[in-house]
Amino acid sequence: MNKLMIASLGVLMAASAAMAQTAAPTTSQTAAPATSQDKPAIATPDSKNVDAPVPGSNSFTEAQAQERIEAEGFTAVTGLKLDDQGIWRATATKDGKTVEVAFDYQGNVVAK
Repeated sequence: MNKLMIASLGVLMAASAAMAQTAAPTTSQTAAPATSQDKPAIATPDSKNVDAPVPGSNSFTEAQAQERIEAEGFTAVTGLKLDDQGIWRATATKDGKTVEVAFDYQGNVVAK
């Protein structure tokens, strides 16, 4: 009789353990996956970030920023300064017009 009770108890414990492993998922497991709206898209040579210029820690040097701005067809780049949001800003000429230009940490060049 003792063996039967011990065996029954063992079966009940195993069933309880199995049920505990199939508990409902936690919040972190059910969270929606990150979307492109959660963070800005990074520019590639073939695309531009529509939210540019994007504030952030900019590691481009002044010379690199000017080089990238000029590579986008801007000339006469003057007053190039890194602002407190990590965006290089300057005045430049393109298509015969003087414009304000910005260069962010993602490599986006934006004219206003």
